[in-house]
Amino acid sequence: MTTTTTETPPRPPGRSAVDFLRGYFSLQPILVPICAILLAVLVGGVIILLVGENPFTAYWALLRGMFGSGDRVAASLGRSTPFIGAALAVAFAFRAGLFNIGVEGQLLVGATVAAWVGTWDVVHDLPGLLAILAVLVAGAVGGGLYGLIPGLLKVRTGAHEVITTIMLNNIALLLIRWIVNSTDPVILRDQGASVARSATIAEGARLPRLVDSQPPLHVGFLIMLGLCVFVWFVLQRTTNGFEIRMVGANPHAAHYAGVGVSLVIVSVMATAGGFAGLAGAGEISGTSHFLSPGVFLAIGFDSIAIALLARANPFAVVPAAVLWGSMLAGAPLMQQETGLSIDIVRIVQALVLLFVAADVIVRTVFRIRSKVEGGFDEPTLGTQWGGVA
Repeated sequence: MTTTTTETPPRPPGRSAVDFLRGYFSLQPILVPICAILLAVLVGGVIILLVGENPFTAYWALLRGMFGSGDRVAASLGRSTPFIGAALAVAFAFRAGLFNIGVEGQLLVGATVAAWVGTWDVVHDLPGLLAILAVLVAGAVGGGLYGLIPGLLKVRTGAHEVITTIMLNNIALLLIRWIVNSTDPVILRDQGASVARSATIAEGARLPRLVDSQPPLHVGFLIMLGLCVFVWFVLQRTTNGFEIRMVGANPHAAHYAGVGVSLVIVSVMATAGGFAGLAGAGEISGTSHFLSPGVFLAIGFDSIAIALLARANPFAVVPAAVLWGSMLAGAPLMQQETGLSIDIVRIVQALVLLFVAADVIVRTVFRIRSKVEGGFDEPTLGTQWGGVA
């Protein structure tokens, strides 16, 4: 009886080192954000120590507040849902070299339009699925139209989108506050409510809840996951996505290659605004069912940090948003058990943003070598802000 043995071919000398270096550099996109989070947690621990509390006790309470039970996990995912859509709005524009700071305003306008449409009599008469679609589409259209404005201003007048979107944020915030608060004339205010808010949307227009946690985990979370897949597919598998990345990498080269740069800029800003509006509509339909002033405070600005942490990758936006939202969801338990202010969590989040933006600090501390940039898939804040290399 003979046995057949398979011999492993000898590995070429030096292959293991090459593999190691290749693997090391392939991890570059995630090494810096992960190390930035670790460094932020470390610095946050020093701050907690300086105020006289035990950082291990505080972080353990925070961790249990984030994921300590099934309901807390659901609440963390529910809190993260609007951050996913809002961060996608930033990341999508960033791929085209546009710094969309106007997500706060676009989200507010989308939520307001959704809250308004959701109270229409015709929506009350619609079947559940159509009523939900009406509210979500209304929010996406509202946010998209508001995102269209800075895009048109940029291509027609050369106004930088950072300036125009900041101004449009203030306009949206103050205008919607007046619309909801106003009693003479009454515009969106529910006169039967004891606090300033809009009327409740139709029952059929509410997204089903997956877990009745606080805040609830609703179907909007699944919609946001689908939106991430959609954005990835558009960017990586379509001609339009290739043109968007080309404009983001070098608008002059894209123009020379025959790409309609102005059209790309306008369409990307409108689409990004649509994503933000959809996120706002999802919160109205799935969580609050009405609009009150200040309910979306800082979500748009937090989404900028999340998009930077995810390096504008649509799939990486999900864990980054879950981390961000779950920290906010777990902060009250940390405050309850240790007496620390919830602002500690905000400080840690700000440190994460600082270390991601100034990644040279992280690379120096953790001795991470820089990867040579190339192609369209490595957006960085310094080289692609506004498409100026």
